[in-house]
Amino acid sequence: MRFLCISDIHGELTALRAVLATAERRGYQKILVAGDLCFPGPEPLETWRTLQREQAICVQGVSDKALATMDPQQLEDLAADPTQKAMARRFLEARRSVGELVLERLRRLPTHHRIALEDGRELLLVHGSPEDPTEAITHDLDDDEINALIGDDPADVIVCGMSHTPFVRELDGVTVINVGSVGDAPGGGVAHATFIESTSGGIVIDPIVVPLQDDVAVGT
Repeated sequence: MRFLCISDIHGELTALRAVLATAERRGYQKILVAGDLCFPGPEPLETWRTLQREQAICVQGVSDKALATMDPQQLEDLAADPTQKAMARRFLEARRSVGELVLERLRRLPTHHRIALEDGRELLLVHGSPEDPTEAITHDLDDDEINALIGDDPADVIVCGMSHTPFVRELDGVTVINVGSVGDAPGGGVAHATFIESTSGGIVIDPIVVPLQDDVAVGT
């Protein structure tokens, strides 16, 4: 099985389409999305619809839960400065755009999704970390800090996002793959994705960077 693994789209449909165009040229069988799907970008509904058409496996991110469960009026009332007020308005616009049916589906997204790999190991898809889906495994953590966020989870391969910075770490028999961000990569101008090829002999991990100006992945 060849997985296209992405995260943190944040409603940026143009970036998602660029990644999918590159991925189609390279081939994949299934999309895994580690949360933060629709907000605060400009096209939350079409982003959701695109993922549904692709039959993507998605887990719930922090912004997905907030969009689906926060009281919009309370958020607007608490907004103190112009930046917060603008974000509150964008929040209300996104809720209206996606509608109640999609909000309910975002609300029901699982925080963890497990996949049995061909070599007998288990892959866990999560937004932040196995121990706490709202806390990111970041590239600058040491092994002890990452192990604390893994806890006693039995997964052998962890696919996550949230930090927006991609990296791969091996520690104590566990492979941690942070797939970065499609819609909000640090510095802008690119989108991140990672291919995982799963066979009976193990996995091959292939991170890519997609320049958004020409929709062509670096190194392809």
